[in-house]
Amino acid sequence: MSETAATPKPAATILLLRPGNKSLEVFMVVRHHQIDFASGALVFPGGKAGPQDFEDSLIPHLQGAADDRDMRAAQVSAIREAFEECGILLAREVGSDDIISAKRLQSLQEQREPMNKGVVTLLEFLQNEQLVLACDELTHFAHWITPPMMPKRFDTHFYLAIPPADHIAVHDGYESVDSVWIDPADAISGAQSGTYTIIFPTLRNIEKLATWSTPESAVEAAQNTTPVPVLPWTEKRDDGQYLCIPVEAGYAVSEEKMPERPAK
Repeated sequence: MSETAATPKPAATILLLRPGNKSLEVFMVVRHHQIDFASGALVFPGGKAGPQDFEDSLIPHLQGAADDRDMRAAQVSAIREAFEECGILLAREVGSDDIISAKRLQSLQEQREPMNKGVVTLLEFLQNEQLVLACDELTHFAHWITPPMMPKRFDTHFYLAIPPADHIAVHDGYESVDSVWIDPADAISGAQSGTYTIIFPTLRNIEKLATWSTPESAVEAAQNTTPVPVLPWTEKRDDGQYLCIPVEAGYAVSEEKMPERPAK
């Protein structure tokens, strides 16, 4: 008798980009070992979309948000998680056309922990600080859904964003214990050498990111592409099990042989 697959939980991930010495760089964090998903791995900031991210009461405090409720919640979640997890906030003061200044951002840092713990809601934060979230600064980059055979499943939207150069990204010390701005090529090399632990979806998206040399070119390409939903599956072949994804999703690798399970 087969077990019913878990329902994927809505989630969002944000790829914060900046110019590097040789190419673009992306901000990544190392997950705390006690986190129940991708513990100890080098990942992009992000997490599950909470009930508050779906609230219609947020709509007056959003700019450029998607009309679809689920996509709007994913955008909100991406921006909220970026602030809670690494201190970057894609927001504008009410009536302003500009992303908040580094000085204003610094004054908001003490709000991260209360928000992360649920003491202050996102709506309360935006109302109290007279801010609107800049959803129009996000570019939809990828859409991955955890396979049915996994006990924990997520329906995750990946977004690109270029924060102001003077905004400082810092890991939170709770969900993430280290952070780095890294050239995608260096992340790939580190994964191959064992320096970094990078899970399959993250590595595929880093590889795609490595095909562009500037943040602007990556964003422009993503703006002109509609992400293909990726629901990985496994195939049993003569030489073992393979993890596969749709070729039309546009990744350099569309299949990978899975490690052999040790005999019991």
